[in-house]
This record gives sequence, structure tokens and C-alpha cells, in this order.
Amino acid sequence: MTPFLTRRRLLVGSAATLGAIGLTGCDDVVQNSNVQSVLEMAEQLTIRSQRLLVPKDKLAREFSEADISPTFRPNGTSQPDSEDYARMTENGFSGWRLKIDGLVERPVELSLADLKKLPSRTQITRHDCVEGWSAIGKWTGVPLGPILQSAGLKPGARYAVFYCADELEQTLDGSGTYYESIDLIDAFHQQTILAYALNGKNLEVAHGAPLRLRVERHLGYKHAKYLMRIEIKDTFSGLWGGKGGFWEDRGYEWYAGI
Repeated sequence: MTPFLTRRRLLVGSAATLGAIGLTGCDDVVQNSNVQSVLEMAEQLTIRSQRLLVPKDKLAREFSEADISPTFRPNGTSQPDSEDYARMTENGFSGWRLKIDGLVERPVELSLADLKKLPSRTQITRHDCVEGWSAIGKWTGVPLGPILQSAGLKPGARYAVFYCADELEQTLDGSGTYYESIDLIDAFHQQTILAYALNGKNLEVAHGAPLRLRVERHLGYKHAKYLMRIEIKDTFSGLWGGKGGFWEDRGYEWYAGI
């Protein structure tokens, strides 16, 4: 008998397959319009199915202290290649500010100290990487929804776009700089936090210091590290490849829900 294939395993497996395509021949995928069309149709089906089957406020599984992984492997970049970022680390991120702008009534800039004064949330969750590994960690940070609400979302606001300090490719137009995005449904989910601590300690550089996104119902590449700016937008037009993220511009699916 064929083993029962859970919905979660199906989604993770599909994303992992797409990840393998992206790592070994992403340009071929992007340049092949037929393949790209099929992927985009499949992604729309995934989004609709996820929204239909999973209540918007349903929580990702949380674990106990005893379940925390002895080591938590960094995902993506472990050391941004940026002189500006190097200076920030030398100063303990004292000059770092998170900018929130775009379709908001009151653009703001928040220091790490400002964020740590706000009500926090701690959650022990599992990080699932598209490369096929998982780890459980305890994250502490500020829920994103209330921050966006305090900035005053304008009519038409639909997406939160996260700009990061790490540059994965040297490009003249900035398209090699890491960025990600989520819609406001996920932005206001109670487990979506701007995390500044892992396992009771301030984030290390390898894990995204000083601040990273934790959006627990998505695969790991959505959890943007080294956050510098959040822009609220109504569309992805004007964002480099127009797909809503660094890897998405290179063939990955935008909605990586699990």
C-alpha cells in the first residue's frame, strides 16, 4: 500500500523539488515560459488551497524546551559581505534602525532598544529549510502586526516587503540584495514576529543579527535575516524581478506555506 502522504509533506516536498531546480538550473526555469507558467499555476492553487483549508489564525506547532535542537544550523547567508554591516556589528548595532514606510500614515524608524521595549512574544518552533533540514529553536521578538497597525496602514496596503543587509550577488541594479515579502494575512498572524533573540541570547550574525523575520507557517527562505527596512506595498511591480523575493525572482514559489 502506498504510504499516506500528508498535506504538509506534499507541500514541503514540492518546495524542495523546486528548490533543487533553482539551485541547479534556475535560469533554465526562468527562461522557459512553459515551465514558468505551470509553476505559477501550481502556486496559485497552493495559495487558494492553503487559505481554504487552514484558518488564518491557526498556529504552527510549538514545542517544549526539551525539544530545542542542540545546534541550530544557519540558513542562507551567515556573514553579509557589506562594509556598512561590518561597521554596525562593530558598534553593537547601536546605530542600526529599522525603517517602516510605504503605504503607511506614519513612517517610523526603530532602534533595537526601541523594539525591545515593546511587548514581546517567545515561541519554540521548527524551522524547515527548502534544502531538506529542520531544527527547533526558541525565538523571542516583537509581533509584527501591532507595529504595522501603529504605523497606520493606508487603503490598498497588501504586502509587507522586507529589505535585508546581505547581498548574494553583485549587481548594478541592486537585484542581488536579499529581500522577501508576505501578505498582510501572514503579517498579522500572532506567530509572525521580528525576532532579536534565539534560545535566550541576542541573535548572532549567522542567525540574522540584529533582527530577522519569523513567519512560522512558511519555509525557511521566507524568514528574512539582517532586516533593514519594511515597505508596505500594494503590488510587486518595480521590485526587481517582480515576484516578491530574491529566490522567487529566480524561480522559487512566492507562497511557501507549510
